Amino acid sequence: MSRTAVRPHVVIVGAGFAGFQAARTLSRLTRGRTDITLLNPTDYFLYLPLLPQVAAGVLEPRRVTVSLAGALRHVRLVLGEADRIDLTRRAVHYADPEGQDGELSYDRLVLAVGSVNKLLPVPGVAEHAHGFRGLPEALYLRDHVTRQIELAAAADDASVCRARCTFVVVGAGYTGVEVAAHGELFTRSLVRRQPLRTGIEPRWVLLDIAPRVLPELDRRLSATADRVLRRRGVEVRTETSVKEATREGVLLSDGDHLPTRTLLWCVGVRPDPLVAGIGSALERGRLLVDPFLNVPDHPEVFACGDAAAVPDLTAKGQYTAMTAQHAWRQGKTAGHNVAASLGLGRRRSYRHHDLGFTVDLGGVSGAANPLGVPLSGPLAGAVTRGYHLAAMPGNRVRVAADWLLDAVLPRQGVQLGLVRSWSVPLDTASPETARVAGAPERTRDAAAERTGDE
Repeated sequence: MSRTAVRPHVVIVGAGFAGFQAARTLSRLTRGRTDITLLNPTDYFLYLPLLPQVAAGVLEPRRVTVSLAGALRHVRLVLGEADRIDLTRRAVHYADPEGQDGELSYDRLVLAVGSVNKLLPVPGVAEHAHGFRGLPEALYLRDHVTRQIELAAAADDASVCRARCTFVVVGAGYTGVEVAAHGELFTRSLVRRQPLRTGIEPRWVLLDIAPRVLPELDRRLSATADRVLRRRGVEVRTETSVKEATREGVLLSDGDHLPTRTLLWCVGVRPDPLVAGIGSALERGRLLVDPFLNVPDHPEVFACGDAAAVPDLTAKGQYTAMTAQHAWRQGKTAGHNVAASLGLGRRRSYRHHDLGFTVDLGGVSGAANPLGVPLSGPLAGAVTRGYHLAAMPGNRVRVAADWLLDAVLPRQGVQLGLVRSWSVPLDTASPETARVAGAPERTRDAAAERTGDE
């Protein structure tokens, strides 16, 4: 009488770039010989690079999401958010969307929990600023910007009108630059149908403490982005930061005060606070792993993406940057190495050379350096959109159709009111989900108290 073999159980926490790719790779390699469970707060993979286009009305929200159940046919999806990892018991504790607790046991664990908004101790920022890490924040911003233009057009007081149509973006990295570029085009389209008072136009201000925009990229890409932004009228103010934020405006480090009702916080990201409570070594909040993405002393645990400090084998002594490009490829490596640990194939170390970067500046403009070749203008814009279409794991036709429609039809300037301001607080460890009235909220301090990080 034959005995039925027990299939190993792999749990993947997080379905961002790293987690999605790890699940897809592992599913393909194991071909049903392994039980794979994916734990994620939402039922979709979010293609983050196109989020600014959602906020600006270019793309509809579902265009930048890919159904996990549809894309990962042989992977079991569990909706929930991990709040504790027990390495001794090999268990992941989580809370589902309705607040019920659950637990998943594992033989192999892949941590791909990603990152959340990075906060700085600036008075008033947590109360009055909004981040840009999830779909709810993009939907809120689209409604908020539309509402401010509508209220500005109806305002009797010129100073109120100016304040409402002034938009301040803090952080001139990828996200900040793209939000400002798309936001300026969006507000320009809105005022065509709802003109403001004579002599008043939408004002976009982009701030950064660095000496130039896109400080992490090649200077030629930085110069191209700076030139496009300034040509459109965006005020680029480098070596400047926010000193204090209030409901009526922001005080800058140079002493200038900007009356505004909109403060967007795009200063960067930090690792999800969940990894701080695991009890393993950290590198600036990221879980230290070896070149094979294994957590030291726990060969059954792998980590990848923004929450993992992965040694950069192309730059001795450094760790890979927290980018989607690295997360996507680390997820693939993690999938291969988990399969290898189960006797399927050989494990491999993570090594990746940058293939170049693309920055979408809205309209037909862009900045790119594919394979190190600097491009600007419409050609860079075409390369950028081509790259996104190739990189997306789904919805390519729908995205291309929205781009075509945006090129020939005016944007719909309406606010739906689906996401309220209090639903998307800046200080949250769950930017991928909107806060629900009465539900407990994972904040930086709450997470730190549970993990003993602070």
